[in-house]
Amino acid sequence: MLEIEKAFIVVIDVQGNLAKVVTESELVNQNVRRLVQGSLELGLPIFLTAQAPGKIGHTTDSIRALLPDHYEYPRTSFSIWEDEKLRSAIQQSGKKQALLCGFESHICLYQSAIDLQANGFEVWMVADAVSSRFLTNKEIALGELRGEGIHLTSVEMTLFALMRDASHPAFKAVSRIIR
Repeated sequence: MLEIEKAFIVVIDVQGNLAKVVTESELVNQNVRRLVQGSLELGLPIFLTAQAPGKIGHTTDSIRALLPDHYEYPRTSFSIWEDEKLRSAIQQSGKKQALLCGFESHICLYQSAIDLQANGFEVWMVADAVSSRFLTNKEIALGELRGEGIHLTSVEMTLFALMRDASHPAFKAVSRIIR
């Protein structure tokens, strides 16, 4: 089960034109925003990544507006774990439960999830906040990840699991975000 004291989120490659061409782009981008907003309300560490931002573009304006002071970790590797600066920042957070969202499910998210798990992290893929250019690739990636023991969750399930109780101080704010 997710625990708020152990969790962090990585927004993987919600950037440039890629964010416009993935399957169900409007809905998935909205779900990423909801997850980020809820994570901010809950005080979770949030990491932003951008795959080859010089070619693909930087994190979308709608996400940057929510996280104006967050560093965007640029990288060329498909797995976020291969980036030394990001790996160090994640390790320094002291958190062991990784929540992943972003693009593309079958490449960067898939490889990142496998690498994080191999390095001792519990990994949750926020399935309604991930996508690929083709639905088939997303479906295959989620099936493979489930088979590897990666947890699948949704934005709403994640945020409510982290709060555990309607008496949580962020309950009203998170409830408004979900609606």
